Amino acid sequence: MIEFNNVVKSYSVGNKALKGVSMQIEDGEFAFLVGPSGSGKSTIIKLITGELKPTSGTVHVNGYSLDRIRKREIPYMRRTVGVVFQDFRLIENKTVYENVAFVMRAIGAREREIRDRVPYVLELVGLDTKSRRHPGELSGGEQQRLAIARALVNNPSTIIADEPTGNLDPARSLEIMSLLMEINNLGTTMLVVTHARDLVERFPKRVIAIDEGLIISDGMDGYYHYEDQ
Repeated sequence: MIEFNNVVKSYSVGNKALKGVSMQIEDGEFAFLVGPSGSGKSTIIKLITGELKPTSGTVHVNGYSLDRIRKREIPYMRRTVGVVFQDFRLIENKTVYENVAFVMRAIGAREREIRDRVPYVLELVGLDTKSRRHPGELSGGEQQRLAIARALVNNPSTIIADEPTGNLDPARSLEIMSLLMEINNLGTTMLVVTHARDLVERFPKRVIAIDEGLIISDGMDGYYHYEDQ
């Protein structure tokens, strides 16, 4: 579960990125986080992943209190949260298989676990026939699927997808969203941060809209409640 209680985040005196945000995302839920550039979406992601601490208020993520978490606990908390970055962050000189295996090795997984888990995840995202390819040999949609596989491979309870369709055409965007829905249906909590109004309107899911550091609407209507900027 993700829970923000009256969270304020200030980067400098008088500059508040978040101005008292409260929200709760339950285990297994799917939610969109939407808002114009500079609204506070990136700050929320960084607070969830422990990159930042709130100036005031409390943040709880999967049983961890991030406003008072100890430094040695952060790696364990981050294992519960997979992040799909907008720029993919793939390792170009490693194959598809090695890109995913690398994430498991980073947390000390055994080679036997890697041999069992990586093929399963690649099949789940539709890349099982591309395991020996390199990222440069993949299409944009396939690279995004690989980024999702990397976020998924350590079996996190929560995935945050930051603009997962930002560089894709409409057909590929729908494919990626359908994949994220499949993963959510398996029980993984999903938070999708996006500017893509058409995608949000197409899927009847909870939409949390933020603007100028404040949540301005939160509901299940699949509609943006702010003007694009």
